[in-house]
Amino acid sequence: MSGQRIIPFLTLPGTAEAAMHFYVSIFPNSSVTSLTKIDEDEHGEGGRVINEQFVLNGQEIMAMDMEEDFLPDMTWAVSLYVDCEDEASFDNYFDSLSADGVVMMGPEAVGELRAVAWVTDQFGVTWQLVWK
Repeated sequence: MSGQRIIPFLTLPGTAEAAMHFYVSIFPNSSVTSLTKIDEDEHGEGGRVINEQFVLNGQEIMAMDMEEDFLPDMTWAVSLYVDCEDEASFDNYFDSLSADGVVMMGPEAVGELRAVAWVTDQFGVTWQLVWK
């Protein structure tokens, strides 16, 4: 193995720091690893996140802010999949991520899966929640 890692990278419209803190508050074993912002006097864009790294239940994620004029549309074509341990964790993630967001599907049983939901959260990130 080469040591290559694949890390999800979110590009958000000025909400990267708020999203990071929101996600870290929801998932266990999560923390902020680093946060780098543009200085207040650079480029007239003071405070914009140019790089942040955080861990959600062991999964490293990176994010940054982008001016809305240059930001591509986020779609549910790419989503973050969460394998839920139990009903309580499924319910917590669903309730938290769907607040001020959009429920695209579920929660409902699908085949042998106890509960499945697709949610786009308040930051535009889509999540697949699955409790087996």
